[in-house]
Amino acid sequence: MSNFPFLSVLTVAPLVGALVVAFLPRRRPELAKQVAFAWSLLVLVLSVVMWVSFNAGGDRFQFRESYTWIPNWGVSFTFAADGIALVMLMLIAVLVPLVILASWHDAESSKRSIPVYFALLLILESTMIGVFAAADVFLFYVFFEVMLVPMYFLIGSYGGHQRQYAAVKFFLYSLVGGLFMLAAVIGLWVVGGKTFDWQALSQVDISTGTERWLFLGFFLAFAIKAPFFPFHTWLPDAGGAAPAGAAALLVGVLDKVGTFGILRYCLPLFPEASKWFAPWALALGVIGIIYAALLAVGQNDLKRLVSYTSIAHFGFIGVGIFAFTSQAGTGAVLYMLNHGLATGLLFLVVGMLVARRGSALISDFGGAGKMVPVLAGVLFFAGLASLALPGTAPFISEFLVLIGTFTVNKPVAVIATLGIILAAAYVLWMVQRTTQGTLNPALTEVDGMRRDLNLREKVVVAPLIALIVLLGFYPKPVTDVINPAVQATMDDIGRTDPAPSVGTVQEAAK
Repeated sequence: MSNFPFLSVLTVAPLVGALVVAFLPRRRPELAKQVAFAWSLLVLVLSVVMWVSFNAGGDRFQFRESYTWIPNWGVSFTFAADGIALVMLMLIAVLVPLVILASWHDAESSKRSIPVYFALLLILESTMIGVFAAADVFLFYVFFEVMLVPMYFLIGSYGGHQRQYAAVKFFLYSLVGGLFMLAAVIGLWVVGGKTFDWQALSQVDISTGTERWLFLGFFLAFAIKAPFFPFHTWLPDAGGAAPAGAAALLVGVLDKVGTFGILRYCLPLFPEASKWFAPWALALGVIGIIYAALLAVGQNDLKRLVSYTSIAHFGFIGVGIFAFTSQAGTGAVLYMLNHGLATGLLFLVVGMLVARRGSALISDFGGAGKMVPVLAGVLFFAGLASLALPGTAPFISEFLVLIGTFTVNKPVAVIATLGIILAAAYVLWMVQRTTQGTLNPALTEVDGMRRDLNLREKVVVAPLIALIVLLGFYPKPVTDVINPAVQATMDDIGRTDPAPSVGTVQEAAK
């Protein structure tokens, strides 16, 4: 199966499914949902086969395909996946079917076409796969920009309060970042011998000044996309207004394009500039951890609160990337996966709770666990995973990031650790105010609050809970795939892990 064109098929398949779903009769919405779900399962099956076919000890980039697109510009449809991209592709393949199931009734409250809603989810899946699979810089840029379109319509047409404001803000922020990247992409093409091929560009020797400007163009685009402080203000608005399923993909996957881009493009293509900018990037990461956590504590809107927690988590990922150690780098990539699972679950569960209450305000709840105990229990579990409780997958990620950073930059690691304390504060206070304590009498008058998780919703949350627990105790299948790609990235920038001190070696020998 190694010769099978996995990446191009995975990129095109959801797009074909979207066309099928979009043209189904509007009077048969159930058929559109079923076809969209079945198509997403097909993508999941293909992704699992690709995962099994990947040789962790083989070439850095596998499943390589290349088809000429614009020969005069040196542009090709070139796809390839290393361990980092493979993990993100699997995250997409797992989340999209669950999001479609969770969104079964999301579009019914709007007066828009239900088939179009599910078609947009499949289009989004296609563009997300394409952006992680691209091995041509120009192709990556195209997917980077195009994936804004389905998310814009998902937020603007099917979202909640202030959806149009949030959609425009999301689009404009990302578009501005894309313009910075476009300028850097053109500059890279000029100095790189008029090619966009990643492997060829990684061998190009660029002068120090030019390299720093090109790095900055890419980094600004990725910092906005992630988002890192101070480019984060679009996320709470977009996450708060988006339908729960779209928000889960926005925070669970789309935002990872920023951190993935730094690992794939900024570090290998501009190694000296990456090291020169690293102290500034670490500072932004630490500020983001503390600042976003403090803002999360004061939120009264559940969806905005979860959005702020994600900004704090991205600070950890940024610290892990720019610590330049293999432990921290592996932790950062693992965090990208585990954050997608944990925060995706949290957003989906919050969406279920909000749909029942008809409000996202924490003050409109209180004691909800007495009416929906299973839903409240899943919310509690998702919150514990989000704060990286030992035994859940995010704990492994956070621990690797902090211990890998501590070996090279103790002050950054110590300050970042304060984010763990603040995470416990905002998560536990959210759970306490929402599901614990005295029952809010207003809840008894809401019909939706009389329904606990149904079978469809249990099918949505069960796989995510299982994966979070499994990877919390046994992350080896994923770290075995990630480690070679992270080590290759460290080699690209000429960094090696600090050697243990003599005392440490002697202690280990004892």
